Amino acid sequence: MDSKKMQLILDAPGIKGKTVKILSNQSIIDHVQSIILNTQITEHPFYVLDLRAVGSLMENWSRQLPMIQPFYAVKCNSDPSLLAALAALGCNFDCASKAEIQSVLSLGVSPDRIVYANPCKAGNHIKYAANVGVNLTTFDSIYEIDKISKLHPNCSLLLRIKGPVDSVSKYPLDSKFGALPEEIEPLLKAAQEAGLPVLGISFHIGSESTNPQAYRTAIAASKVAFDSATKLGMPPMTILNIGGGFSAGSFFDEAAIAIKSALLDYFSDNQKLTVISEPGRYFAETVFTLATSIIGKRVRGGIREYWLNDGAYGSFLCLVYGMTLPPCIPLALSSNLANTNCEGVPTHRSRLFGPTCDSLDKVMEDTELPELQTNDWLVFHTMGAYTTACSTSFNGFSLADVLTYLVI
Repeated sequence: MDSKKMQLILDAPGIKGKTVKILSNQSIIDHVQSIILNTQITEHPFYVLDLRAVGSLMENWSRQLPMIQPFYAVKCNSDPSLLAALAALGCNFDCASKAEIQSVLSLGVSPDRIVYANPCKAGNHIKYAANVGVNLTTFDSIYEIDKISKLHPNCSLLLRIKGPVDSVSKYPLDSKFGALPEEIEPLLKAAQEAGLPVLGISFHIGSESTNPQAYRTAIAASKVAFDSATKLGMPPMTILNIGGGFSAGSFFDEAAIAIKSALLDYFSDNQKLTVISEPGRYFAETVFTLATSIIGKRVRGGIREYWLNDGAYGSFLCLVYGMTLPPCIPLALSSNLANTNCEGVPTHRSRLFGPTCDSLDKVMEDTELPELQTNDWLVFHTMGAYTTACSTSFNGFSLADVLTYLVI
């Protein structure tokens, strides 16, 4: 990321005035260690947000999918500094509620940079969108058309269609959202009769898909829906929303190839088409690092059991839904080891618990760790997607006081 974009981020509303550490040649782990040693944090876990990595991900998106406007899915991680950095870099936003819209508008983002991408909305949330000028939303039922026509008659629509069956996603969304093929024409007619313009089609292949070709299947289905609108004599649709489901790395690379190929095959004749997307995990997952401290220990049957100050009701709630946890990095800062990073130190079979009284509050059932003590730390990379956003205050343990340190 060049210095101009770095400065854009540093000057962004929501970041300007905050302490941002310029890492230079220091690693994230080294910075985590310096935070622990210099602030004596023991009560709460904390995060480190790498703003430079956010910029790199935006550059990669622009390089591989320059024809697609990203609308970051706020539900994935609503950290204000992340939102501010993305806004400064030109990213738009996918909001699903009044609170998410408020959080984005508070950063000075124009309402026309928001798509209200929730196919079923509460009435007071629709009224709020109308009052602040968020005028594009999704729908997949006649009942939603009725609500919108009464509460936000100036709104434009995107018809959400059922996601592809070949997505092989860990978190499929098609059981809850999306119009079936036989419902598409009746819904388009109903919107037309209600006087609500349908500007395009929306879909989502599901989160953590393992089949990038699912985008091609869904884009093909979207073309059929576009053709249905044409047959009904509706004004030409101009927006295709290809949803989310992206993760950074090789999957994104393969998905970008599949998407570009499908757009060329199915929509090359639509010169006025605007393609948008709703990436969440792609931007949030890899830019956050979590540091948790050990608050308790027990040795039982040769297994080292450690209690952490964060758990399955906090940053690790995503474990309940099958998330694969990244390996943890131990920092033995209170164990009087010469090598605090524990490289080359003998390991033991270990188990990690969260801080609540629920026996299901487990972070890791079986892992290898060196001999650690209370007030040592464990660090987890790639902890930005559906972590703090899904946390609870069960048992009185809340992430409300958890700090996020900014680096660039």
